[in-house]
Amino acid sequence: MYEIIILLFDICRFKKGPQDLPYSLWLLRLLFIVYVVIRVFMLSIHYDTFSVLLQIMVDIFMVAGFVWIMLYMTGKLGRLYQGLSAVLGTDAMISFFALPGMASMEIGRGGLLVLLVMLALMGWNWAVTGYIISKVLEKTLSFSLGLAFLYLLGSYQVMALLFPEVAGVK
Repeated sequence: MYEIIILLFDICRFKKGPQDLPYSLWLLRLLFIVYVVIRVFMLSIHYDTFSVLLQIMVDIFMVAGFVWIMLYMTGKLGRLYQGLSAVLGTDAMISFFALPGMASMEIGRGGLLVLLVMLALMGWNWAVTGYIISKVLEKTLSFSLGLAFLYLLGSYQVMALLFPEVAGVK
């Protein structure tokens, strides 16, 4: 397990790619569970249990659907396990680093430094997602960053539409 954590961290540092992850359904399931647990921690800071479960279900559907559609459209479905594992694993890792900042912001202790750190983590997540897409699809980084941005923007819009409290609308 330690090797997988180091490998995911290397992907987050742009040193390795999703192709370096084992092609394993077991690993995909494990990273799926880790992703869900981290999401539960993140969302439970602010939302009730029922809302957390609904948001996680929608989130998982969007992540898996995005990766599947992207690979299907390019004829690279054979990379699904590794690509989805990389997206779930790196997102869970970066989200884990964001937990203290989110908790600080929720209790009202989040100053400018916390806000800047959270923005940096969001940018890092976007860059890592774009990097993974570029490796999986064998496309340029600029194209992949654009695709990642559209995915992140679209997923935020879907979540805000389905869960208005996410967008701060009462």
